[in-house]
Amino acid sequence: MSEPLHIELLQLAKEAASRAGELLRDGRPADLAVAATKSSPIDVVTEMDIAAEKLITGLISNRRPGDGLLGEEGSATEGTTGVRWVIDPLDGTVNYLYGLPTWSVSIAAEQNGETVVGVVAVPMRGEMFHAVRGSGARATGGWVGERRLTCRPAPPLEQALVSTGFNYVADVRAHQAEVAGKLIPRLRDIRRGGSAAVDLCDLAAGRLDGYYERGLHPWDLAAGELIAREAGALTGGRPGERPSGELTVAGTPGVFEPLQALLEDFGAWHD
Repeated sequence: MSEPLHIELLQLAKEAASRAGELLRDGRPADLAVAATKSSPIDVVTEMDIAAEKLITGLISNRRPGDGLLGEEGSATEGTTGVRWVIDPLDGTVNYLYGLPTWSVSIAAEQNGETVVGVVAVPMRGEMFHAVRGSGARATGGWVGERRLTCRPAPPLEQALVSTGFNYVADVRAHQAEVAGKLIPRLRDIRRGGSAAVDLCDLAAGRLDGYYERGLHPWDLAAGELIAREAGALTGGRPGERPSGELTVAGTPGVFEPLQALLEDFGAWHD
């Protein structure tokens, strides 16, 4: 059974993700434009990213004013309770800007530095994924219905479907393309969805066999990584390390280790 605090955090995260998802889905203006850029001119922020983060942080701060916050669009407070919320109000902003459906709201809660709750809402699919540490992962809505999540049985690596993402800095992206080119002949195929949180949840739901990416931030992976692990996936970075911005790897048991070894050999952990 989950601790009462974790249940409280889960319910708050689900409410915040649902409300932010509705705002993003129903409030998207026809003339949506770029509000700012980050790492490069194609790494964008829209007015809706900012509005969604404001909604999420406002709701959390009202209910739990002592908690810390870390949000992609600039929210950062230390907190006094040992709980910190890690928020990506719109993971997949470029997809959202172009009207593509693969984007999500990702909210995780950490307790004393460990992720204990993760929620990812995928509004255009009508799906919500969630997990509490030690209690498994579940999904509601859309194609997955309402069920406990379990990774698919591991195929041989050459039959594995693996997803990845690419950096918005051109030189970095070029090296990542070289790595992907080396991997493709060794796999069933590679997918590039555009939202790390969705990729990790799709792994948990049995829609992928593996996932890797370099350059993720804490808000990109916190919720999705917990959901994947609670569904039975293995996660890590370089061999023996935890997932990080240097490299994040996730996969079904049987796919994770050979995929991680290839990524190490191919230099996926550096630019």
